[in-house]
Amino acid sequence: MRPVFRIDRRSRKIFLSRASWSRRLWFLLGAVLVGLVSVGFAVAANQANAFFHRLVEAGAWVPFVVAPVGFALVRWSTIRWVPGSQGSGIPQAIAALTLDEASRRRLLSPKVALGKIVLTVIGLMSGASIGREGPSVQVGASIMYALSRSAAFPFEGMQRGLILAGGAAGVAAAFNAPLAGIVFAIEEMARSFEQRTISIVVTAVIVAGVVSLALQGNYAYFGRTVAGVDMPAALPAVLLCGLVGGLGGGLFSRVLLALGTERYRVLTRWQRDRPVAFAAACGLTVATIGALSGGLTYGTGYEETRELLTGRVDSETFGIAKLAATLVSYPSGILGGLFAPSLAVGAGFGHNLALLFPAQPHGALLLLGMGSYFAGVVQAPLTAFVIVLEMTQNAELALPLMTATLIAHAVSRTVCPRPLYKQLARGFKHTG
Repeated sequence: MRPVFRIDRRSRKIFLSRASWSRRLWFLLGAVLVGLVSVGFAVAANQANAFFHRLVEAGAWVPFVVAPVGFALVRWSTIRWVPGSQGSGIPQAIAALTLDEASRRRLLSPKVALGKIVLTVIGLMSGASIGREGPSVQVGASIMYALSRSAAFPFEGMQRGLILAGGAAGVAAAFNAPLAGIVFAIEEMARSFEQRTISIVVTAVIVAGVVSLALQGNYAYFGRTVAGVDMPAALPAVLLCGLVGGLGGGLFSRVLLALGTERYRVLTRWQRDRPVAFAAACGLTVATIGALSGGLTYGTGYEETRELLTGRVDSETFGIAKLAATLVSYPSGILGGLFAPSLAVGAGFGHNLALLFPAQPHGALLLLGMGSYFAGVVQAPLTAFVIVLEMTQNAELALPLMTATLIAHAVSRTVCPRPLYKQLARGFKHTG
């Protein structure tokens, strides 16, 4: 009688081969390492953020010295030691998927990963309105890519899959949101996947997520919330959140992309010809915005967003001020991402919209604003939906949040037809 299930000789040989098991171990090691590094990066970023706020308490004049000097130092160090690491890190990871081996090594390497972490932390110590989640993507991709070269993975497609897996694992560990990592990899970093690549991404996210849980516990990024809205009574609020978030996020992306063109030729030439002086001027501008906002716009915006959610902060100008600080920080060439600042800006806009709908829960509109604006900036509505849902563990808001992020995506595409990260990635492809 023939067996119902039989493994062919070639598959059995591959499964039992020493080289195959060696690559599996390298892969698992890489996923664990991404989780460990992401958690360490998170701790260092939080400490840097707190350090700058302690400096601000020492005197109102401190940011006007620390921010310009810090911005200039980071920009000089980037040019001198780790070119190609400026900005978020997500465009570099996207660009690396289609580059040749030599160009890929310039964007993804242990040196770049280390520089990304150190200089992002210095940027946060300087008061820059940046996040660590985007840099975690480049760091994770760099770690997996370096290990894939050490283990000599045989296929280009598998190496590409490992870069995607590293980036996804970085997001998952940074937010403690494994589903968000998977969705981000599929929606934002790549349009098409082979079945083997999907399994690689999922496995890396799970391993990195387990490491994060083991070290930090099962926490919600912005704390657990139970705020919900009653549909269809809340439909006008949901629609307006989607409209405002999409419009604001689309305008932000459009202006950010335009800053590197001849439309703003004076700034573009200054940025190109005197990058360190330009960065110092950006730092001075960020310090001015911070002083005018009462110190609310410095750093990631994580604490300020939590205080908005809990009602300990009541600022009607926080959203627009945080948007301005982020818009000035990013073009300076400083290292740092847009995820956390975008969520903070969205929370600020949600806080403003809550004033128009006093019958609806304040916390729910803040979350709708966060998801909508984030979806408007990155034009990845599923990622925005899943990230906010996982960060707050609020299943009650699932349908309204999905509706708002889809509306925001549609509105943002009309304002800024070119997705931000894809367009930024083109610059690294041309210079890679």
